[in-house]
Amino acid sequence: MVRFRRIPKSVEELAEWYMRYVSPLSLIAGFIADNLFLARRVDILLTNVLLFSYLVIAAFGILLINLIQTGRLRHPLYLKALPLLPVVAQFAFGGLFSAYLSLYWRSAAISVSWIFVVALVVLIIGNERFAHFYARFSVQITLYFTVLFSFLIFFLPVIFHRIGPWMFLASGVVALAIVSAFLAGLFKLMPEMRERRTKALRSIAVIYVVFNVLYFTGAIPPLPLALKDAGVYHGIERTQSGSYALSGEPIPWYNIFSRYNTVFHAVSGDTAYVYTSIFAPSGLSTVILHEWQRYDEAADEWVTVAKIGFPIYGGRDGGYRGYSLKSNIVPGEWRVAVVTQYGQIIGRVAFTVESVPETPALEDITR
Repeated sequence: MVRFRRIPKSVEELAEWYMRYVSPLSLIAGFIADNLFLARRVDILLTNVLLFSYLVIAAFGILLINLIQTGRLRHPLYLKALPLLPVVAQFAFGGLFSAYLSLYWRSAAISVSWIFVVALVVLIIGNERFAHFYARFSVQITLYFTVLFSFLIFFLPVIFHRIGPWMFLASGVVALAIVSAFLAGLFKLMPEMRERRTKALRSIAVIYVVFNVLYFTGAIPPLPLALKDAGVYHGIERTQSGSYALSGEPIPWYNIFSRYNTVFHAVSGDTAYVYTSIFAPSGLSTVILHEWQRYDEAADEWVTVAKIGFPIYGGRDGGYRGYSLKSNIVPGEWRVAVVTQYGQIIGRVAFTVESVPETPALEDITR
């Protein structure tokens, strides 16, 4: 007879079994699903309903954990369920962290926003390794404010069709108001928890300051905007059908994961075209800029040689397409920063210009 030694025989064993075996697999499956579905658009109903559901589950889990721990709920069923409640919170927070990593990764210029992306990765790993910390009230409130603020940063722009510093500040105010109301409700139901208020408020204040520092230093990507496609080309034309005909150098086999050939072979007087496709939610319109920068080896710094702005309009799944150009481009290291009108970097197109006697073989691409 086969004996299943891993089958849990109590609620405590079930919680441990989940955290050891099911949770890592669900994290991987959830991250794949988020990249396939959620990361495509932040303005679809399914994405926001799912993320909002995670927020509600996390809040409900926090409420139940503290009601049981303070003795407000004393039924034996609640006491037996207590070991599983941190697992429920872990599931909700894990789903949110995974979805945020997918969304912010797609929007981030990693060279600038890597701090925020790495912080999300650390939270995901910590969520899987230290689920028992969810039994602590300070951890519960700190993480809840973090996921709530992260959600509102891109949810409010989707609702109000606006982006920028004022919308970010409004997201922070709404997050503070929601968490304050939640804490007020908890302290009213459980007056004995008021002694933990100072520590909880201190943690919230620290997270609020950190988010503002990250945002105004450009470390938080400018969601809901996201760079869907980009590249440097030898020619671009808008066709009668509304598509873009791009003429560029083939991508080498060893660089197949790149969107474009990062080496631009130019003859004397050649013109370089940088194409971008930027996703924005339906109803949102804004101005973006292409900042052309050349690396000055003598000064050891990037020098901005041109700024070209144009409006974009949201709603197209593949992003709003546009381009800018630089005539008489000279050899050297170049990059074009794609930024919002407030200076936030959406992405970069980096390439090296090499001088050649004649134009290389080109291929035609339609976007």
